[in-house]
Amino acid sequence: MMAHAHRTEGGAPVIMAPPRSARVSCGYAVVKRLGDVIGSVVALTIMALPMLITALLIWLESGGPAFYWHYRLGENGVPFRFYKFRSMVVNADQARKDLLTQNEADGPVFKIRRDPRITRVGRWIRKTSIDETPQLLHVLQGKMSLVGPRPPLPEEVENYEPWQHERLTVRPGLTCIWQVSGRSDIPFERWVELDIDYVRTRSLLLDLKILLLTPWAVISGRGAY
Repeated sequence: MMAHAHRTEGGAPVIMAPPRSARVSCGYAVVKRLGDVIGSVVALTIMALPMLITALLIWLESGGPAFYWHYRLGENGVPFRFYKFRSMVVNADQARKDLLTQNEADGPVFKIRRDPRITRVGRWIRKTSIDETPQLLHVLQGKMSLVGPRPPLPEEVENYEPWQHERLTVRPGLTCIWQVSGRSDIPFERWVELDIDYVRTRSLLLDLKILLLTPWAVISGRGAY
């Protein structure tokens, strides 16, 4: 079933995803949400000082806001404001159109291994994934989960093939099987296949496995650009 798009009054696109491909037990959903709340609160407490230092370093290097936001699509294609630490120059979105011919990713994703828009602090926080820590607030709010497919950009989803919309049928995550398997070194089609495998086989044991593998994925830095 192909997803259909329409727009809200605020102009943010909504992608209507197909029905869930796999049902999960009520117990799984409750325990997963409880784990998200406890995990995000603990992580935010531990990361409070590093996040404060990161915000200060971003401001000292390039001025401008420490945070960057844009719309991403959550569960069933519902858009939400997605925050992260700013790792690029202030006018990065405007500069993107001049770099489209240098895109190194396949599919609808845009990535450049040595993107000239990334600042020195930005390169470091991307390598360590500190730029993603503000999303712990989204986990606490229930817009994201600790584990699940990464939330895509609306313009990426507009170019999805029909089968790829299945990855939108669950709550997006802070980490996922793609991130612990090589991140940007993985072709887009395989990335989506991994996400759909997760959607169809998700369990507390699989979530725990992905969480335990995430620190090594961050330390190794494989595919982080």
